[in-house]
Amino acid sequence: MPEPRSRATVVADTALALLAERGMRGLTHRAVDEAAGLPHGSTSNVARTRAALLELAVLRLAEREAQVLAVDELPDPRGGPDRLVDALARAVHRSLTGNRGLLVARYELALEATRRPELRTHFDAAGARFRDLATGLLAGLGSPDPARHALSMVAWADGLMFSCAAGSYHSAPPDLDALRQGLRELFRGMLGEDATAA
Repeated sequence: MPEPRSRATVVADTALALLAERGMRGLTHRAVDEAAGLPHGSTSNVARTRAALLELAVLRLAEREAQVLAVDELPDPRGGPDRLVDALARAVHRSLTGNRGLLVARYELALEATRRPELRTHFDAAGARFRDLATGLLAGLGSPDPARHALSMVAWADGLMFSCAAGSYHSAPPDLDALRQGLRELFRGMLGEDATAA
């Protein structure tokens, strides 16, 4: 039986759902209280200001995305790229097929972070975990320039997810086999023809 969520987690999860459903303008303390079925003023007790509410949402977003991507379960890249390609393809597929709202909330927060330096700091700190993970994975695969290749891999995944969650491919996201093939092609381009199996 899952443990009950804390009040802060309920507030943060509701804030993310509202961001996906209504956008940044639809996120208010009152709206969170109502959507979560909390007594009036509950959200203000957890996050007194709008900046605090956005920070809470960013931190929870990072936690939930790490769960969706199963970052703690990714295989050791030193064992070769095949299992890693499969794990990364499955992670992207989970994001696209069962977590579109989380992606849309991330885009809302990312845009808001361009206008709020204090939110940018939290957003960048949360994203550093994923950037460092990608760099380590590429280093483990033998990349001669892991940081640059990590940017390419993250850009591939982010661009694909944006196109399929909010862009022109929203009605036709790729299946798991197509994602695997895309990753193989990406790794071959970065690491050489022998980097992945055909």
